[in-house]
Amino acid sequence: MLDLAIHAGTEPVTLSDISLRQDISLSYLEQLFGRLRRRQLVVSIRGPGGGYQLAHETGDIAIVDIINAVDESVDATRCQGQGNCQQGETCLTHHLWEDLSQQIHEFLRGISLADLMARHDIRQIADDQDERRELIVRDLSLSS
Repeated sequence: MLDLAIHAGTEPVTLSDISLRQDISLSYLEQLFGRLRRRQLVVSIRGPGGGYQLAHETGDIAIVDIINAVDESVDATRCQGQGNCQQGETCLTHHLWEDLSQQIHEFLRGISLADLMARHDIRQIADDQDERRELIVRDLSLSS
């Protein structure tokens, strides 16, 4: 999502470009973006020149919403919050890890894509990834 936000413009961003820049398999990205689309965090544009665009402004998309959309967990408990950590019973430190999970959740709720984009090093990292992508594309076209 951060890659999509950084490269957002008038044209949709393709998953193949994100795949090359982030070194994430295309099939996995397709699964993730299907979930993000169903949660209305991204919009799919079909056809030639198609790809994905953010469905909301970057300041309106909290990191916790992205994590929830793709069914990831920020649960620090061993039992995934069920309280059956130790042979079906609550372990001594269950509440500690449960509290930590809640703190992580609240922390991520307070961070938006815009906040991440505002970090001083993000643009340089994205530029480096763009250069790597261009080299990969060039190498692939030369070997064809």
